[in-house]
Amino acid sequence: MDIQSFIGKTPLVELKTFDVPADVRILAKAEFMNPGGSIKDRIVRYIVDDAERRGLIAPGATIVENTSGNTGAAIAMLAATRGYRAVLTMPDKVSKEKQDALRAMGAEVVVCPTSALPDTPDHYVTRARTLHAATPGSFMLNQYDNPLNAEAHFRSTGPEIWDALGDAVTAFVASGSTGGTISGTSRYLKQRKPDVRSVLLDPVGSVYHRYFHEGVVDPGQIAPYFVEGAGEDHLARCMDFSTIDEVLRFSDADAFATCRHLARREGLVCGGTAGANVWGAVQVARSLSGPATVVTVLPDSGGKYLSKIYNADWLTRNGFETGEIRALEPTL
Repeated sequence: MDIQSFIGKTPLVELKTFDVPADVRILAKAEFMNPGGSIKDRIVRYIVDDAERRGLIAPGATIVENTSGNTGAAIAMLAATRGYRAVLTMPDKVSKEKQDALRAMGAEVVVCPTSALPDTPDHYVTRARTLHAATPGSFMLNQYDNPLNAEAHFRSTGPEIWDALGDAVTAFVASGSTGGTISGTSRYLKQRKPDVRSVLLDPVGSVYHRYFHEGVVDPGQIAPYFVEGAGEDHLARCMDFSTIDEVLRFSDADAFATCRHLARREGLVCGGTAGANVWGAVQVARSLSGPATVVTVLPDSGGKYLSKIYNADWLTRNGFETGEIRALEPTL
């Protein structure tokens, strides 16, 4: 079997060191165990397989995509094994570890300013579209607006959770950037059990929280934040708000403090979105009375962020705590 055969069927890990009500469990799907190191392996294989079946991509073609790193890693992995060229654009806040891993697999990395506004030439999404248009025979996954992104989770992540837990699932909690994970997984779980609660986590500085609650996208609300792979400065068409019951806002400090808790008390060194997801799962768990099961995902490993969120100097420079882990206070 080749490396792609090991995508999916990741284990559920029970988190036992958080202060939640009795008989309320938190389970996290260890997506960093996918061969490309993240949950994005699922969508890349699904979309590329579909493109090959439909003749949208020819042998030796170029795959162009905008990414915060994990989709890029999955593309680079598949490109290396299937004989494609990979050209990947990303904002400059993406960790050096992620960028170096992409280059190691032969991908061309185009770094764009995080501060670039949507639809401007230097924005990483715009740059990818420009490169795609200028490269004959290239293929773009278009992960932010491609419905196959959510469909990949509807056909894999959701069924895997249901097969493991069935009717015991009370809530599914996940951050979102493209919206594929939360939309596809929630849609599947709600088809099996309509009262499953779906909660999207959105970082301060992203547009989704206000859009969900007020139907407004306010450019003045867009602000830089450090967590990679969560939130957006524009509405991704892949994000299906009809599958979502609530949107909670988290801060970088919430996510990074939870990362440290996971590492030091659960033995799980995970990325910032995993910290955000578990922080949110704890908030939801504290709003429930047992028996109940809250499920989330750990999208990637902390090995990609050792120079950032696990580096004391970086944390101190950017105003984050580095000492004893602060209490994770309930916000619901």
